[in-house]
Amino acid sequence: MHFPWDWLCLGVLIISSVTAGMENEENLDADVEVENFDKQSQEADVDREKSSLEVVYQTPKPTGEVYFTETFDEGLSGWVLSVTLKEDMDDNVAKYDGRWEVEELKENAMPGDRGLVLKSVAKYHAISAMLTKAFVFDDKPLIVQYEVNFQKGIDCGGAYIKLLSSSNDLNLEYFFDKTPYTIMFGPDKCGEDYKLHFIFRHKNPKTGEYDEKHAERPDIDLKKIYLDKKTHLYTLVLKPDDTFEILIDQTVVSKGSLLENMIPPVNPSKEIEDPTDKKPDDWDERPKIPDPNAVKPDDWDEDEPAKIEDPDAVKPEGWLDDEPQYVPDPNAKKPKDWDEEMDGEWEAPQIRNAKCETAPGCGEWVRPMKNNPKYKGKWRAPMIDNPNYQGIWSPRKIPNPDYFEDLHPFKMTAVSAIGLELWSMTSDIYFDNFIICSEKEVADRWAADSWGLKKLVASANEPGMFSQLVTAAEEHPWLWVLYILTLALPVGLTVLFCWPGKKSDEYIDFKKPDVSKQITKGKLKEETEEFEDDELEEEKENEDTDEDERREMEETKRDLIKDNTEKMGREASVSEGEGGEDISDEEEENGVPDEEENEVPDGSQEGDRSNKSDSEDEKEADEGMGDRPLKSVRKRRVRKD
Repeated sequence: MHFPWDWLCLGVLIISSVTAGMENEENLDADVEVENFDKQSQEADVDREKSSLEVVYQTPKPTGEVYFTETFDEGLSGWVLSVTLKEDMDDNVAKYDGRWEVEELKENAMPGDRGLVLKSVAKYHAISAMLTKAFVFDDKPLIVQYEVNFQKGIDCGGAYIKLLSSSNDLNLEYFFDKTPYTIMFGPDKCGEDYKLHFIFRHKNPKTGEYDEKHAERPDIDLKKIYLDKKTHLYTLVLKPDDTFEILIDQTVVSKGSLLENMIPPVNPSKEIEDPTDKKPDDWDERPKIPDPNAVKPDDWDEDEPAKIEDPDAVKPEGWLDDEPQYVPDPNAKKPKDWDEEMDGEWEAPQIRNAKCETAPGCGEWVRPMKNNPKYKGKWRAPMIDNPNYQGIWSPRKIPNPDYFEDLHPFKMTAVSAIGLELWSMTSDIYFDNFIICSEKEVADRWAADSWGLKKLVASANEPGMFSQLVTAAEEHPWLWVLYILTLALPVGLTVLFCWPGKKSDEYIDFKKPDVSKQITKGKLKEETEEFEDDELEEEKENEDTDEDERREMEETKRDLIKDNTEKMGREASVSEGEGGEDISDEEEENGVPDEEENEVPDGSQEGDRSNKSDSEDEKEADEGMGDRPLKSVRKRRVRKD
């Protein structure tokens, strides 16, 4: 019975060991050169410059052809602050006077690694830089990649970049919101609207006008990424086959086609609704109409009210008709500053009548209302299908005069500069490690030498599992209940099934050996069956012997009675000598039979005595089976002998 519980205990121990092993493996993630790995300090005032992982940071170098790179490790060299104003706004508000700084990360910083930080709140920021060389959309992919860290979270603001269109009059000092751009890409958030922009400006080949085309929203929860205060890597890949991919932390979160997954579509529809078409006056759009042949029934009374007074209602006993429900407060007093000329005549505030609280009700009693069984409402003819129904009218289609078909929207306007034109209600937005290239391998290598190190340091500095659980419980106190139940359940099961409990008295009695019993129950049964077989054989022999004895008794009755008396005496003495106490008891109770009683012609006397003796012996054996089973069997065998 205890075998399954032993296996359950063993399973609990194995699961605990495996879980502990998995937790240890998660802490052994290191793929770069790491020196002097120290345990993370729990003190809040530890110097940020000393990381638990001393990573040797070096400014990343591009490994292939690039159009632009920026690490900000050398400051803002090459970047231009905007000095212009936003249009159609007050001059004090329209200034691009937001402050930029080059700083290290506030958390998980690496010595020597710095980035561009937006510092001002509720101000417009604009900064830009020229590309090393302009990117022309022909037969090479465009890859744009950079890092963002919302170090204080984000309430309302953006962290997107703009790739500015090439033009002869491009002046970075006058970069503002209306400066023409080709691509806008990056995170944006305001309220509970979390966005990841990918917008490109498409030129209409017929009119020459530019329209913004927005990519469909990615199917991912961006809230956690924007609010976790970690550095994330944003990548946009545009391919010459008119497809695109958007990646966060080198994982694809959105992809599609420039021809099919943009809003509005790049190419307009071939047909449009005729703006001059008007619906005819006799056009019938009603699918159902009232049946013109229907007649109101004669017994339909439209004047019956929906509710009537209940005639069976009775006023409750004790109803106070003369008492109002509310009375003036007798304890109220007119304020001293009450001016009757200005405020009017003062009246005490109304309170509930105390007499009505103990009564069924106060005031004039009115019968309650009930539904009128005769009410049917206003009669209306039933609705039938409209035989003149013509469907919902829509204007006719005509060829779109502005239709065009651009089969390769990838061929956009060339870009020659990158800019950040932002407004935010949250400060300390961190930007770093910009790269624009055409080879994915170059961007990946750049990310490994920059963002990969940040990710490694942040992972090493993360608090342990216990600290994370405590932090989560502080934010959501109901988690403490879940923690307690999670810990108590395995402990309770282990104690219940694995702890050695006290054995019951019944179990002890069953296991305790009985020294006084010299034979087991199974052995006794086998021996009893063996004796019963011997008894059957002896009875057959006795029957043959009885026949001979009856013949002798017929010849000499007198002699037989005498001989039987002597024989019974001898058998009694033999039984006493062999331990057969029951035989002597029977003789004492029954006594020696008289000669008249023994004179049985057919010789049944001895047979009756033998049967009686056998039945009594069997009864004694059954009664004494529990105490001395072997003894009773032996007694029977002695008697048979």
